Amino acid sequence: MAAGEVRNPLFARLYSRVLAPNEPAEMKARRRELLAGLQGRVVELGAGAGTNFPLYPETVAEVVAVEPEPYMREQARTAAARDDVRVRVTVVDGIADALPLEDRSCDAAVACLVLCSVPDQATALAELRRVLKDDGELRFFEHVLARDRLTSTLQHVCDRTFWPHAFGGCHTARDTAAAIAAAGFAIDRQRRIRAGAFKEPPPVAEQAIGRATVGARPA
Repeated sequence: MAAGEVRNPLFARLYSRVLAPNEPAEMKARRRELLAGLQGRVVELGAGAGTNFPLYPETVAEVVAVEPEPYMREQARTAAARDDVRVRVTVVDGIADALPLEDRSCDAAVACLVLCSVPDQATALAELRRVLKDDGELRFFEHVLARDRLTSTLQHVCDRTFWPHAFGGCHTARDTAAAIAAAGFAIDRQRRIRAGAFKEPPPVAEQAIGRATVGARPA
């Protein structure tokens, strides 16, 4: 496998053929909430099979959908061509650590159930901040570290053993909101959701949905 190449063939097929088509209505509602009101040029990090594409509002001029996994990327290209997608979607090969976009070229970024699986959150978030305009925004919907000790301990155990290997690199115990703030973003809206409503497996205990702005850049 070449440097920077991502291959999760079993999980990619499980997600595309089973998990995505059978998402509960609550999950689709969260996706709509995540994307509501977006405008201009949007980069979606780890677009997967293109599940979000039909939910983007028509105020979006273009979605640049970055997906490194080959099977998922082909599924995303198929999804982008469907009649229920109302915006222009460009699916590109790329990794979170080196987005194939110019500095300050996007009005918004979307991270949807992907920051749990990137190799390094700080680098991925720095890249998202790099490609956003000064008045740009980051929308996020992510698995996060649970607030109770018993569940968070279970998450850490799962993350250190089988979970990332079984589910495409997913880590359930990341404090993603803290990572977003540490990357220089200013979180202006966030709420936590108990993932049980979505019938997720036990380690996926909580999710966070919210919005952050680029914040002050170094002079």
